Amino acid sequence: MRWTQIATRQALRKVTESPRNRILAARAFGSQSENERVQSSWTMAAVFTASLAGAAAVTLCEDPAENFTFVRTYSKSGLADPLTTFAKYAQKKEHEERHSQQDEEKKQDVSVQATSTANGEGVDMAATASADTLSEGEAKIEAEARKLKQHSGGLKVFSGNGNMSLSLEIARHLGINLGKATVGRFADGEVNCVINENVRGKDVYIVQPTCPPVNDNIMELLLMISTLRRASARRITVVIPYYGYARQDRKMQARVPISAADVARLMEAMGVDRVIAVDLHCGQIQGFFGPRVPVDNLDGGIVGLDYFGCKDLHNPVVVSPDAGGVYRAKKFKEGLEQKYEMNDVGLAMIVKQRARAGAVDQMDLVGDVKDCDCILVDDMIDTAGTLCKAADVLIASGARRVFAFASHGLLSGPGNDRIANSNIEEVVILNTIPTSPQREANEKLTELSVAPLLAQAIFNIHAKKSISALFK
Repeated sequence: MRWTQIATRQALRKVTESPRNRILAARAFGSQSENERVQSSWTMAAVFTASLAGAAAVTLCEDPAENFTFVRTYSKSGLADPLTTFAKYAQKKEHEERHSQQDEEKKQDVSVQATSTANGEGVDMAATASADTLSEGEAKIEAEARKLKQHSGGLKVFSGNGNMSLSLEIARHLGINLGKATVGRFADGEVNCVINENVRGKDVYIVQPTCPPVNDNIMELLLMISTLRRASARRITVVIPYYGYARQDRKMQARVPISAADVARLMEAMGVDRVIAVDLHCGQIQGFFGPRVPVDNLDGGIVGLDYFGCKDLHNPVVVSPDAGGVYRAKKFKEGLEQKYEMNDVGLAMIVKQRARAGAVDQMDLVGDVKDCDCILVDDMIDTAGTLCKAADVLIASGARRVFAFASHGLLSGPGNDRIANSNIEEVVILNTIPTSPQREANEKLTELSVAPLLAQAIFNIHAKKSISALFK
């Protein structure tokens, strides 16, 4: 590879004088003279543009093997200037023209070999010639290029320890490799976060649900955001399949925090640019983030629609286990009617009165469920106390079968055992929270994957496409 630095005024004079547009100049800045001939009209256009921009000299790099010339301009102070738009365009066009000529020559050689064969072996030889256009070395280079494209693209997906299996599934749907990061613990229990690859100027997504252990996962998320922000990532989007502290979204009594807003402020202070969540407990959590941090609240119910739409349901009725979830149950009902043409889907509601947090005192049914298959729809199942009592109320009111669907299956404490011993025929949850052997052993639990929905949302955001189109 040969480098030649020439004065732009001399280069420009040679360009205008030579009828064949050849550049012959001397090395500038007091170095020894050297002749260099470059046969490229695009390179001369770049030199002409550099001279008009006021550059004192340009540097030409010509690789005889690739027959490709790079141009870098120098200011009068001797410092390298960034390539102008015209110079970049000139180099790109020159490179494309030369490679297109080489490709045409290769195609002509292959066609000549195919047509010069005998009549009996013409078809076989033509197929062999087309198959041999890529040699073993070229095929290996092409495979490496595809691999590098997956690693060095503008989209990067990283994961904490919250739900690694879901992160791997999202990366598989996107067709990329999960980002290389180390999220561990020091000897004293502090979080150790290290990003092991370049993220400068990248569009980065962090998949981390803030599920139990809630505080550890939140701390990992905050430090990963900070690390990527300090590593000059172009945009940081946090994918939170399960948003912890979401139930503390308002002050129900004196001297209590609004924890959902405080967690949002922590993430915003670390430098997050966008948030993707699945079925937030309350929609107003989106407003806890500032206007510079948009929040996409994905509806996990569309994953359950496909599952229950394929079931043989008799007089289906969608039931909300509390008054706050009526809108969610109504959307689920409308989805079954529109997507699967179920025109006889009913809607009911259970009004519950809590004695304290996690304990229900009384439940009353609003609606008719006699001889119907009921689907209890909620955003999360914690200890399953409300869900199991609601199933008992429905069975006592004449329900035929009772199903349940929830986006987040926490199943804290006795939740798993309560479902196993309840009147519910089947409970369908999403994998927003990592599973456990106890949950896998429960025959009444069915887990669906939310990875395709999250992967499509990530792709649409990265490609600047609509998110609402996913739910139409």
